[in-house]
Amino acid sequence: MRIRLLQALALLATGLLAGAFGYGAANLVPTFNAVPLNMRLSFHAELMKMNGITMQAAMAVSTLSSLALALATLTRGRARLIAGAAGLLTLASFLITRLGNVPINGRIKEWALTSAPADHAEILRRWELFNNLRTLTALTAFALLITLALQGPGTDRKQPPRTARGRAGGAGGGLSGSRRDRVLERRKNEQSP
Repeated sequence: MRIRLLQALALLATGLLAGAFGYGAANLVPTFNAVPLNMRLSFHAELMKMNGITMQAAMAVSTLSSLALALATLTRGRARLIAGAAGLLTLASFLITRLGNVPINGRIKEWALTSAPADHAEILRRWELFNNLRTLTALTAFALLITLALQGPGTDRKQPPRTARGRAGGAGGGLSGSRRDRVLERRKNEQSP
């Protein structure tokens, strides 16, 4: 039950993160590029004041819940790898934001109060590149967590130990329906005179 709650939290936080970044990339950035520069700079500076707390919180909850899911005792094998990859991708979103976007946001705040430098277009393109990268990492993390959720509970549990004859569990254990039928039919034919 706790694993399912942790998985739900990871999905919710990562979905919100990916949605917010996706909305920004699909709607805000094209709007930024369509309005006059001084309007963009003023709006961008105000928007970053609001985003500072909410986006960092979403990134923190997303990263911590995904990594906790990967480390949970009931998560094994492929599920652990998927959850761990999602956690690392959301951590990458955070690092891209802190090391790429945030320093440029600081410059944009200054420009909004004064004026943009001659190379402002290149700096804004770099901000958009960082924004696209963090959006991609967040969306990929969300897709991985959806994949994990669709696997359902128990799909990554250890298989029963193999017997001396190489079968798992009992007769044909662990095999899919049609394959199991073929194996059982072959064994039946081998035993008949």
